[in-house]
Amino acid sequence: MTTVGSQTYAGLEEAQAIATIYAAMDQGITLFDTARAYGGGESERLLGKAVKGRRDQVVIASKPMGPTLARDELIEECEQSLKDLGVETIDLYQIHWPRHQHPWAETADAMLRLKESGKIRHIGVCNFGVEDFANWTELAECTTNQLAYNMIFRAVEQELLPHLKEQNAGILCYSSVAQGLLAGRYASADEVPVGRARTRHFSNDREEARHGEAGCEAETFGAIAKVRAIAEREGLSMSTLSLAWLLSRPMVTSVLVGASSPEQVKQNVEAAGVSLSPETIAELDTATDPVKRALGPSLDMWASPPRMR
Repeated sequence: MTTVGSQTYAGLEEAQAIATIYAAMDQGITLFDTARAYGGGESERLLGKAVKGRRDQVVIASKPMGPTLARDELIEECEQSLKDLGVETIDLYQIHWPRHQHPWAETADAMLRLKESGKIRHIGVCNFGVEDFANWTELAECTTNQLAYNMIFRAVEQELLPHLKEQNAGILCYSSVAQGLLAGRYASADEVPVGRARTRHFSNDREEARHGEAGCEAETFGAIAKVRAIAEREGLSMSTLSLAWLLSRPMVTSVLVGASSPEQVKQNVEAAGVSLSPETIAELDTATDPVKRALGPSLDMWASPPRMR
């Protein structure tokens, strides 16, 4: 079932973070995505406190820290996550990034052992391209592939999607409003702050850019202007329209959104109740096709050459 899920991060005051998680659960959000790397384990600890006594109401997804994919270290990472979360089982345990320091067979064996021992229920991956996804699914199951996916970053549609369909692996979407670009925060490329202008949408002369590409700023903000106009016509905020569009896409099982307050949670959940017409979806596709063509099939929104195969 397609749902809106929440990404939980450290950085908020504990009381505010827990209140936000409570609000998410009360609004019907069931999937919470976290990781050992988020706040050095603090995100998991906060989530664990919040869901205590309500464990049966939530699906917890987590990931090991850093590049650790060796068998014994991966198992240790999972056990530490279980301790920090205060749970006996992680519902979805995901490889955070495809690393190639260790054979996939070793990593897959560790994940299968964790599942057989009851420490995890399902196996997922994140940021896996066609080659790595194919290699992985020869060794172990894959319930989901967590990927950057939004209206102005549609690389997943170009090469990977048929492989996901073949394995019946759902997409967990992160960067669902393109770091604020699809929330209507910026009217032009010049308004985007340094930390948000690192993606391949922007010129490689931007500070902190990790790619050597010219970018596609004109196409990006041309598309954003069209999305804004469609949102106004439909009587929706840009972020609600953007999330509703994602929820309509094939193989999308959950759209991950960040929230730092109960009010933001309520706004995000509104998208789950929006049903876009086929004509509106097609109009949004057409509006954002120029960005899709400009960025191509690379699944890496930030770097080139891509870090995933």
